[in-house]
Amino acid sequence: MAIVRASCADCGDIEITSAEVRVRVCVDDNAGSYVLRCPRCSMAVARPASPRVVRLLVEVGSPLTMWRLPDELSEAHVGPPLTHDELLAFHHLLETDGWFSRVASMVRG
Repeated sequence: MAIVRASCADCGDIEITSAEVRVRVCVDDNAGSYVLRCPRCSMAVARPASPRVVRLLVEVGSPLTMWRLPDELSEAHVGPPLTHDELLAFHHLLETDGWFSRVASMVRG
């Protein structure tokens, strides 16, 4: 296990073990990042990581997670975007009894 130097926005430079740094790589676009929790303030720290940084962190023992972009990103979006008022109306609808039936009838009709 190696010591890794990182930076926290609140605490500045910190040192943690490689096991405390989680590395993530997106299978779809090969974008890398790492995430850790600051040992001083417990704030989550997430940063992009180049392929070189990903390789180095994994080599010194940081766990690697591969993930995929959500399928929703490749779906066709038809129609205008929701307005704030429409979103608020939908929120209010979800607070009513029988909301699921009402939404299902809107989709069918």
